[in-house]
Amino acid sequence: MEHTTHAGLFTRRFGPPPRRGAPATVLVHGLGLSGRYFVPLARKLAEGGASVLVPDLPGHARSRRAVRRMPDVGALAAALHRWHRLLALGPCLLVGNSVGCQVVAAFAARHPRLVGGTVLLGPALEPGTSGWCQAGRLLADAPREPLSLLAVATTDYLLTGPLRFAASFRHALRDAAGSFEGNLARVQAPTLVVRGEGDTIASDRWVRRVARTVVDGHVAEVRSAAHAAHYSAPDAVAALIGAFAAGRRG
Repeated sequence: MEHTTHAGLFTRRFGPPPRRGAPATVLVHGLGLSGRYFVPLARKLAEGGASVLVPDLPGHARSRRAVRRMPDVGALAAALHRWHRLLALGPCLLVGNSVGCQVVAAFAARHPRLVGGTVLLGPALEPGTSGWCQAGRLLADAPREPLSLLAVATTDYLLTGPLRFAASFRHALRDAAGSFEGNLARVQAPTLVVRGEGDTIASDRWVRRVARTVVDGHVAEVRSAAHAAHYSAPDAVAALIGAFAAGRRG
């Protein structure tokens, strides 16, 4: 793993450097977090030969100084685009988790030529669900996750800071109520929507609705996993992504 900073975003790289003709895989984290909880999945994908890039979004963790105020979802997608352009990556496989799926959807809707495929892991937040209900679902999911993930998340939340976390949550709720489904409907690239069977945040009904909303959607479920299936079951999620990227979409 290598650490670099591009366009103000702290970035982890796994596997070989990005190269022309071999699309990179970009992992986009969720609310208030950093790319650290993607490390198990990134390593598995890199073992298969993928070039994997994991940025901390602006305002989050090690990229918290990139902005003065927490950006909304659209601004996060714009920052990701600047980062992508600086690295000259070409069409990528974008993988988002939770609220990171909203960022991926916004990016893919605005820049379809830069996206070869999208993977949405536990997409959140679900439109029409109140902030209190969403918070309750998050709390219900916590006991289902590995203790090591809770330690990573707690550290990241403290680095990001409570005020920025709260602002990010408000931005995500507004996006879910307004732009999220419209962005999903504009996603042209093949899309795999993955849910851990014990996920209390992304319901099975909502995941299937997401897959129907995008142009070319497919659904997969990971057994014995909750919202952060990429962390608790990286082998299974890497296998799903590998098969999807190879065109075996079942």
